[in-house]
Amino acid sequence: MVKGLKKFLLLGIGIVTLILGEQAKANNIVANKHNDEDISTVLTPADKNAIFDDHAKYTFEVKNPTGTDQIGRLSYYIYQHGKQLAYDSIHVKVNKYSSGKFNFELPKLKTGFYKVHFLINVSEYDDTLRKVFGIRPEEIVSKYSKPADFDKFWQTAKDELAKVKPNFKVTPMPKMNTDNRKVYLIEMQSLGNMTIRGWMTVPITSKKNKKFSVLLGLPGYQVNLVPIVGLDPDLAIITLNVRGQGNSRGPIDTRRDEFIFYHIEDKDKYVMRGVIMDCLRGVDFIFSQPELDHDQILVSGGSMGGFLSLATASLDKRVTLCSAQNPILCDVNNLDGEVTWPINDIKKYIKTQPGLTLDKVISNLNYYDGKNFASNITCSTIMGIGLLDPYAPPANEYATFNNIKGKKRIMVFKDLGHEVSQVYKDLEGRWMRDTFALF
Repeated sequence: MVKGLKKFLLLGIGIVTLILGEQAKANNIVANKHNDEDISTVLTPADKNAIFDDHAKYTFEVKNPTGTDQIGRLSYYIYQHGKQLAYDSIHVKVNKYSSGKFNFELPKLKTGFYKVHFLINVSEYDDTLRKVFGIRPEEIVSKYSKPADFDKFWQTAKDELAKVKPNFKVTPMPKMNTDNRKVYLIEMQSLGNMTIRGWMTVPITSKKNKKFSVLLGLPGYQVNLVPIVGLDPDLAIITLNVRGQGNSRGPIDTRRDEFIFYHIEDKDKYVMRGVIMDCLRGVDFIFSQPELDHDQILVSGGSMGGFLSLATASLDKRVTLCSAQNPILCDVNNLDGEVTWPINDIKKYIKTQPGLTLDKVISNLNYYDGKNFASNITCSTIMGIGLLDPYAPPANEYATFNNIKGKKRIMVFKDLGHEVSQVYKDLEGRWMRDTFALF
């Protein structure tokens, strides 16, 4: 309504409207002039990824376009695991119509990730900039080892899956086709004889007996994956909805916040056991399709999908490439106190279950820890992380990444949270095409 009124005023209909329109324009000019004269700050780490050897270094720039000298203090606080580790403050003066740059070399710190808050308090401006930096993260090693029977636990699950007839079903969906791709609904039976579904899109080609490289896209938490109809003429794309999500909802049909702790009190019944087996069944499906190249399979996903990509590549050596963006459930023993989700939801559930404790739940989650899956990954892997991620802390991500034995690369986004930028997706595409020789 306001937007429409403003538009009406600026049309200048009638004398009064013209006057009001001109006054609005004048106010806008004054407001814009004022905005141009606002004090602003820029905080720049000496390393583009905010990853340092011993000392983190930052430059704090203050831009003062006002006609008043800005006098006050710049301060920083360093925190780790909620504890303040260091503090310093300097007196600053930024003359009117000028800018000032102030260099900070933070104290020497041990290997790990740290939160730093830079505070500015000057004559007419106050602000706090919150960042995260790392010190030699390639040396991060979790102090928690994986369960002695971890491999046996997952071999048992794989053996159970192998006994379930997949009953693969592929249904053409001609109304969903595009000019260059055909769309199929895919269905199969997974662990516990549960039906799971997803989508496959295949390029339309005149080449006979052409085999397509495969992208197996795995879902984020409670995300309904849909067909992806990209333009790549060499790539078949499968988007798999695991049990309890998207068009695979059925016996498991939880509320959004309940899925993560569904049967978490029993490691043999925890929902993620079936979910991970669904992903392996997805690889089985690829091998059942003669038009798909069984030697060129990329698994990729973000958040829960990133976690599932790590788990799938770990348990199924038929996977050629693994791409994991911001994987959750990494180094689970070190999540409490660092993240609110999923720990808070899990704690709420624990209170409803007599005798269940957080220690028992964490003990079960050790069998579902991305870090523990990572140690069995041998295929080429890339990971992307955000240093400001509230669900997948960078220290936990590096504890996982450092466990990967195969060829690997990590991309760090210092100013992002639970996401990666297009730069990562571009890298993933080039890396896949180079590996699969898709020129």
